[in-house]
Amino acid sequence: MNINKQLADILARDWWLLLLRGLLAIAFGIFAFAQPQISLVTLVIVFGAYVMLDGILTVWSAFTGRTEHEDWWLLLLWGLMGMAIGAITFLAPDITSFALLFYIAVWVIATGIIEIVAAVRLRQMMEGEWMLILAGVISVLFGLFLVAQPGAGAITLLRVIAVYAIIFGVILVGLALRVRGFTRGMVV
Repeated sequence: MNINKQLADILARDWWLLLLRGLLAIAFGIFAFAQPQISLVTLVIVFGAYVMLDGILTVWSAFTGRTEHEDWWLLLLWGLMGMAIGAITFLAPDITSFALLFYIAVWVIATGIIEIVAAVRLRQMMEGEWMLILAGVISVLFGLFLVAQPGAGAITLLRVIAVYAIIFGVILVGLALRVRGFTRGMVV
């Protein structure tokens, strides 16, 4: 079986995980935007919970597709990275906004790169791969923005993170709905 078709089959089978990840990102973004007075410690805990859940869902997707896809380890790596960043935030909730900024930036850049690689591999197998590329590019650009603006205040950082999470979530929801049935019309 073609490697790209295997990855496409995993995404189609687990489309609901993409949908759930997108909805979680939107919920996190709305929560962060609606709570401008939120403390940095609370932001760290909410961010940690979101990243941990996202990582768990991605690991689940990797393990459910491991027998069908040789590159399942990419999803596993992606998920484990999210879980590690989530664990770091829980273990040190009193970290400074500067450290949080770099935790987020590293996670977002790495996630974006993996999304772009996955989309490029899928471009001949499905329509709408541009959504995953767009999500990856937005992730990388957002991560680079965070690295370039380390002195941003907690409220400004919170709003930027909220906007990113909502945009990213909407793109994932759109991708999930698009991928839900794409294996029926796939080019082999």
